[in-house]
Amino acid sequence: MHLPAHDVHVAVIYYSSTGTIATLAQWIADAAEHAGADVRLRRTAELAPQTAIDANPAWAANAEATADILEATPEDMLWADAVIFGTPTRFGNVSAQLKEYLDTLGGLWHQGRLADKVYSGFTASATRHGGQESTLLALYQTVHHFGGILVTPGYTDPAKYRDGNPYGTSHVGGPDTPPDEDARTAARIQAERVVKFTKAIKHGLAPAT
Repeated sequence: MHLPAHDVHVAVIYYSSTGTIATLAQWIADAAEHAGADVRLRRTAELAPQTAIDANPAWAANAEATADILEATPEDMLWADAVIFGTPTRFGNVSAQLKEYLDTLGGLWHQGRLADKVYSGFTASATRHGGQESTLLALYQTVHHFGGILVTPGYTDPAKYRDGNPYGTSHVGGPDTPPDEDARTAARIQAERVVKFTKAIKHGLAPAT
């Protein structure tokens, strides 16, 4: 069987408290690697106090389960040809933990070193109308400021009519309702689309003269 060349770099950078986004991040990372990308899976630093984490068994369990995943640094952005960000909804917006990471990138942004990369995003909420679309749209405002190239799944596959989110992979639920097969399929579609267009952009652009 012919395997795709791993000739692009994809960073999956996420924040997860109780584990839903961590699961989606792993699925997206696996699918991107299978599609022919070298992948870095990175989590952003936790800002909540340990007492808050310990008070929530699912939060504490996820913190322990993902402790071996490296924390994201600005260097991961430089390494990447494409970045897929993951965040739970927080009042219809990006989580503080992911936003804090984005806010550390001002120097690279000012130097123009975040431009011309592919970007995409994924999210989850505890309720069906909990702000999934507004969270991803808020995240994508940052992409526009970077000068990034936004690649979303859209309705480009029949399966997207089941999960119903053209903005990015999403899931409704929490620790008691983990991501399902619809979310896994959505993660694969999004990851494959990101890798496809990252390869096209990286290898299709003529070198600067």
